[in-house]
Amino acid sequence: MARRRCSKPSCQGYAVSTLTYVYADSTAVLGPLATYAEPHCYDLCQMHSERLTAPRGWEIVRITPDPDALKPTSDDLEALANAVREAARPRYVPGGDVDHPPAPHGTVEGTRRGHLRVLTHDSSYDQPSLNEQYPHEDL
Repeated sequence: MARRRCSKPSCQGYAVSTLTYVYADSTAVLGPLATYAEPHCYDLCQMHSERLTAPRGWEIVRITPDPDALKPTSDDLEALANAVREAARPRYVPGGDVDHPPAPHGTVEGTRRGHLRVLTHDSSYDQPSLNEQYPHEDL
């Protein structure tokens, strides 16, 4: 994803915060950089964020994120590690065979790649011809 630039004309700095306005409250809100560029919002670089002033009668609300809130805690990392270990552990059934999870109902066996699935040809299923699908039309 390309980094966004400051919305100020002739500024080539990279955006670090997003400015929005609440006209009903005469408030300018300066917060962390929005995930997506939105209309009627302005992305500002560090220098322009620090120098921001509001018109007379307006209030500026500066929202600063807590840097510790974004970091994973040791409990989160431990839970993730335990989940990975549990998923990787083979399951044994009393007969001594490895228990493989059943395939989802209604799926055709194939290879899954990303969100697309490659299906193998099933000779027991023949697709109806166009004449069978649309008997009243001349094709």
